[in-house]
Amino acid sequence: MTEVHPQQFVVDADSHVLEPPDLWNSYLEPQYRDRGIYFRKNSNNLEELIVDQEVLMAGGLAGLGGAEHAADELFLDPHTPYVEGCPKASFDTHARLELMDEQGVNAGVLFPTVGILWDKPEDPELAIAYARAYNNWLWDFSSPALDRLVPIAHIPLYDVDLAVTELRRCLALGFKGMFLAPEPVLGKRPSHPVFDPIWRELVDADLPVCMHLIVRFNRAVNQATHGWWDSENEPTNPVFTFGLGGTMQLIPAVSALVCDGFFDRFPQLKVLVVESGAGYAGYLMDRLDEKYDRFKAMVPTARRPSEYLRENFWFVMDPSERSISAQCDLLGEEHFLWGSDYPHIDSHVTAADEVRAVLESVEPNRRDKILGGNAKSLFQL
Repeated sequence: MTEVHPQQFVVDADSHVLEPPDLWNSYLEPQYRDRGIYFRKNSNNLEELIVDQEVLMAGGLAGLGGAEHAADELFLDPHTPYVEGCPKASFDTHARLELMDEQGVNAGVLFPTVGILWDKPEDPELAIAYARAYNNWLWDFSSPALDRLVPIAHIPLYDVDLAVTELRRCLALGFKGMFLAPEPVLGKRPSHPVFDPIWRELVDADLPVCMHLIVRFNRAVNQATHGWWDSENEPTNPVFTFGLGGTMQLIPAVSALVCDGFFDRFPQLKVLVVESGAGYAGYLMDRLDEKYDRFKAMVPTARRPSEYLRENFWFVMDPSERSISAQCDLLGEEHFLWGSDYPHIDSHVTAADEVRAVLESVEPNRRDKILGGNAKSLFQL
């Protein structure tokens, strides 16, 4: 077990579950089960992820997890099934708590895995049914230890009334925020007034919306890292795709919210930016300010972009980021957290020790805030 200072409260602000293969069969309402989410083998003995009777992924599904495997082994063997990439702590409450004890982690904020893949904008009722099933399973996973396991609600935005109903239900149960995909929804930015009822719920609850990277095949949100490698004729470069995929989604998503007057309507809304690192925060602040000073007469924001970034945004740093103290100087030390991305293939099971080592030279009060104090406040732990 990692030795932790007795007064130190440590929170992993980007941890994941790996949904059990039978989750949607067990939790989805009966009328939707013939259009559920499940795994099967195809004629080539490759495992497929099926969503609403269509193949979403084929082969390599163990790589959705894989934290306890050598990454190259999973990439080179597409036949390894999903469940072999799922450590027990990714779906079993007791095993997760034991792992957190070993890591010296007091609490973990929980995001989906299969849930960041599927997408049903054409059928809002089915989308919210998928989400309800996931949220119900996540509540069962988390509720035995709500002082340590922090559930984040999965809320599709394709129908605002359905979204508000499900968000209210989850917040009433004890969920501590909402997952938001960093993409337009049916042609509208999340800041469009049609979505305002959703953000009012979170403001009233004083809880954050958590903007987390997603995987949408053949969608613009992933195009920034597509095309640089010829995927049909040469192997994908995972340093490039994993390194830039999330960051290239989150930078435009954050900038869009900052630049269109959203926080003039919702000055108390809190946005946590997850799984894209935090080292770009200061750069983005300066870059947007520089352009705002030139073009402010042409945009709807009442204040400089840096003011919204300092007041409305929190960023989750990678465990080994070395510039985090400088980012704190620029945006404020209350606005940075850390995350492991466990148990995904690009995560580190030693993330908690890595972040402690990176923060070892940081002033103790600032270090304690980043390690867990800021998360404790943001999520009302």
